[in-house]
Amino acid sequence: MIIRATKRCTFEMAHALRCHDGQCAHIHGHSYVLDVTLRGVPLDAPDEPKDGMLMDFAELKSLVKRAVIDQYDHTLVLHEKDRTLVDPDKSLFGRTRFVPWQPTCENLLLDVVRRLESLMPLNVTLAEVRLQETATSWAEWRLER
Repeated sequence: MIIRATKRCTFEMAHALRCHDGQCAHIHGHSYVLDVTLRGVPLDAPDEPKDGMLMDFAELKSLVKRAVIDQYDHTLVLHEKDRTLVDPDKSLFGRTRFVPWQPTCENLLLDVVRRLESLMPLNVTLAEVRLQETATSWAEWRLER
């Protein structure tokens, strides 16, 4: 029987939206909530350590941490055309990441999906990813079949 299993992770990130016509043009931050949902059949292997699991939640947490959280947590993310906004020695901002896309919640979500898709074990499929930027705003991706 196919099931879904979801792991929730959180991270803090700042960004500014290039050429935006509102407040998001200014550097600001969010406490992001990332839900990663897998789909598949739980392992049926009595006496095995992972019996009954789709994927060990600790392993999924570690995978998400390496692929996403370690890349973005406590980082200022800007469009690569905005390099001039940051002092080259980064003394003011510490961790800064420049990306070739507008760092919106939607584009960040697509980057997260790309990072995670290739890391899935053979027995599971990345089914859904939800990235919540505020208590009332989020973007979602679902595998369409």
